[in-house]
Amino acid sequence: MRHAQGPLLSIDVGARESRVESIDAARKAFVGGRGLGTRLAYERIPFDADPFGAENRLVFTAGPLQTATTSFAGRLSCTGLSPLTDGLLSSNAGGFLSDNFVATGYSAVEIAGASDDPLAVHVRDDGVTFESVPELAGEPVSAVSSWVRERHGLDESHVACVGPAGENRVRFAAIMTSDHRAFARGGLGAVLGSKGVKVLTFDGDATPGPDLDAAASEVARAVHRDAAESDHVMKSQGTPSLTAFANEADALPTRYFSEQSFEGADALSGDAVAEKKQGRGTCSRCAFACKLPTADEATGIETEGPEFETLMAFGSNAGVDDLPAVMEANDRCDELGLDTISCGDVVSAYLAAEDAFGDADLVHDLIERIAHREGVGDLLAEGIARCHDDLGVPDWTMKGMEFAAHDGRALAGQALAFATSNRGADHLYGGMYVYEYPLVDREDALPADTLDGKAAALVDSENHNAALDSAIACRFSRGTLTDERLQTLLDASPDELDALGARIVDLERGFNNRRGRDRRDDEALPYGVDGLDAALDAYYERRGWRADGTVSEERCGRLVGG
Repeated sequence: MRHAQGPLLSIDVGARESRVESIDAARKAFVGGRGLGTRLAYERIPFDADPFGAENRLVFTAGPLQTATTSFAGRLSCTGLSPLTDGLLSSNAGGFLSDNFVATGYSAVEIAGASDDPLAVHVRDDGVTFESVPELAGEPVSAVSSWVRERHGLDESHVACVGPAGENRVRFAAIMTSDHRAFARGGLGAVLGSKGVKVLTFDGDATPGPDLDAAASEVARAVHRDAAESDHVMKSQGTPSLTAFANEADALPTRYFSEQSFEGADALSGDAVAEKKQGRGTCSRCAFACKLPTADEATGIETEGPEFETLMAFGSNAGVDDLPAVMEANDRCDELGLDTISCGDVVSAYLAAEDAFGDADLVHDLIERIAHREGVGDLLAEGIARCHDDLGVPDWTMKGMEFAAHDGRALAGQALAFATSNRGADHLYGGMYVYEYPLVDREDALPADTLDGKAAALVDSENHNAALDSAIACRFSRGTLTDERLQTLLDASPDELDALGARIVDLERGFNNRRGRDRRDDEALPYGVDGLDAALDAYYERRGWRADGTVSEERCGRLVGG
């Protein structure tokens, strides 16, 4: 299989040291991105590590497609031990950072140790420099980008940083890049903040890996051409085009999950967001350009998005049907460095406790308080799993992670996907909602009201998504970057890609098993689903796991050793 090129750069920010290590076997077996990050993290992070301890590590990884001139590949992955889920977790971000990352010549960059003082770490193709930055303490994301531009002549596409939320170890803090793009889910921004790293920059002129062969080059051109010529609704409305699908299917969480559709959904629709659109945004080299720079003339708010999941979390789930108010919430999260899904759900939990749904001013105030851990924000910064008892509300999380949209009470397969996901209540890990709305061709659709036959379909989907995350390719490439095209780009057979995905899911599960996770965590959905026990049995059998949802240490050892 085609794989990422370059060694590992390991940086100890406490010792202010770095070293280069060969990882040829890991790259060959796990391709890049999420796969490579998982492989390295499994071996290098102690199973009993404290997510906020110096022994935790963050591994940034590129894949083989980040050096190709094609659409949907402008992404970078980050893997570490999550302070939100207490398990191994990977997150990837779009924007333009990936080009500058691969220009350093490394396929992986690892951040280890911890600095006592705020630190900037500059990664170049000719080495690493460390810079003490006390002046950046507490600064928002845009201010960090401005500092890097003025001090080092690099724009925001070279930057990965944390806002105040990461510095204050908010458990769902994000790592931000290009100002509005995020390694969002799972709190990896809090990990970077706990290491005392305020900002990372990447720059260089290293020659990327070997060019694609003739067949892969032709596919790359075809993907790029089709992305440019497509008239897909995502180009005009982005992910907010999903609002109507979810609402009509009773799959749009509303008023802290107490309802499944929202009477104000039209105000949060794709059409409504498109009216605020100011041009088109994109990621590195991508002709699809589905990002939505938006502005509201009346309030003066300018931001990017919000995406559909943000419209759910700060809109329907908070009982807010004011699009500019959701835009402002989105922008504050970007500036402060917060995952909008977890933050919006946590805020909605507080609104439920205070019977204050629809209070947009309170929403905005709570975002600030959470990021700075001020007053009740200190409690909310811990996430719903740790604060729901104090609030007196139900625990709407899986494995500690707040729920995305696509409500499993209406979409049975997505409920199973939330249950089995090693990452927690994340919609992209298994992505069964795609087949249940459906967002695919009718012949590929699945009935939404049953778990019959869903275990096998979910295993296939999880494996496919893990392989895609290792390439790394955007999920919005569906329909353009077909299975056949992905196989050509990665020089892999269908069986090889499926096996790659299975290895990744196995290692994630095995790591989390060593930290005490098992079937009981998969069964802990906050709602009942008919047939869940039987579906879990079928899922574990399909994966070759034990009936208690665990993977043997011996099996994981073989995967790492191989």
